[in-house]
Amino acid sequence: MINIPQAGALSLISDEETELFLQKITRPLFKAAGVPFDRNKLHIVNDNTLNAFVSDGNDLFINTGTIISADGPDELRGVIAHETGHIMGGHIIRQKLKNQSLQQASLASMILAGTTAAVTGRGDVAMAIALGGQSSTLNNFLQYRTEQERSADESAVKLLAQTRQSPAGMLRFMKRISRRNELSGIEESPYFRTHPITRERIGFLEQAVNASPYKNTQSDKEEFLRVKAKLQAFLETPEQTFRRYPSGNTSIAARYAQTIAYFKQLNIPAALKTINGLIEQEPKNPFFKELKGQIYLETGKVKQAKGEYLQALALMPSSALLQVSAAQAIIEDNPSKADLQKAVKMLNQANLKQPSLMNWMLLARAYGELGDEAYSNYAAAEYSLRMGNVKVAERQARSAQAAARSNNALKLKITDLLNRISEQKTADETK
Repeated sequence: MINIPQAGALSLISDEETELFLQKITRPLFKAAGVPFDRNKLHIVNDNTLNAFVSDGNDLFINTGTIISADGPDELRGVIAHETGHIMGGHIIRQKLKNQSLQQASLASMILAGTTAAVTGRGDVAMAIALGGQSSTLNNFLQYRTEQERSADESAVKLLAQTRQSPAGMLRFMKRISRRNELSGIEESPYFRTHPITRERIGFLEQAVNASPYKNTQSDKEEFLRVKAKLQAFLETPEQTFRRYPSGNTSIAARYAQTIAYFKQLNIPAALKTINGLIEQEPKNPFFKELKGQIYLETGKVKQAKGEYLQALALMPSSALLQVSAAQAIIEDNPSKADLQKAVKMLNQANLKQPSLMNWMLLARAYGELGDEAYSNYAAAEYSLRMGNVKVAERQARSAQAAARSNNALKLKITDLLNRISEQKTADETK
């Protein structure tokens, strides 16, 4: 698992196994909705609170807390179907227009207060304070939001039916979250605040479940349990993991989590013994090989890590994330010129599919060790720009431009990069 920091933004997690599982769920729903699917617009947010949301451009964000809170894949599928319903309804742009109309009614302070509190605290209280006596406008705003949620529910039920799925998981998930918030006495969950759950909405879903001719299968339950166990083990303490997955639990998902917990405790012999048992049971599972490679890499056994990552990549050669991991291990293992060229090829292939900060950082290093000053500075500039270091990026891009000489293909890339740097500088100045 690679945690990729995003400068000035959400903390996102990149993990091939989790992303592939989410794609498996999301792609059919997007297809049924007539929404183009782009795996680079599916994001896993490193946040243990329960939330999921969509943004401009049909980007879908799912908190790790949402995945962990779900009891089964049908619940997670229901959440994603609901968010897809928001995309179908054009609710992002409609919400912007609604906010504008409220601002025109001299309610800008209410919107700002509500937006801030939606991130840090009680949005309803902040809105009420900002509105004062204008309760009718507040009620109108909240009613509008609830109507959007009902509309997304209706779309979700239709999408699930088109993909031959029951909305039972969606209903079960919603009821559990509603009960959790009722018992706490306050609306703690960001999902509850941004997706107000009403008895009317639950009643609608109960009718939809009764009317649905479909029964959810358990075909992807094992995949879900592994992904959930993996996320829990990486994000929680080893003690919490062993409480959830005690040694007496010998399921694959449990042993997967136990391996990670042993690894985090630096009990490497136990971690290797457990992961080797999983590999023996499923020798063609690339993710077990990937985890073993990570254990070796992060404990300084680079040569062994390289072997495991290359085996994982051989099992899943199309994976950009495995290409990056294998390239990193190659670069760390006192590489020859041929090895460095192999790593550069892997990283460039990965960048075509899933560009990332890690890719650019490793490319800058690999090109530098090859003595290619122009490409090294270019890759470093791409990395710096994505990190928000615009001045550093411009300096590196100018150095790349000076070193590019007659390389016209690289010059075009640098020109494009400098244009993006200029646009970012202008945007920063106008803030």
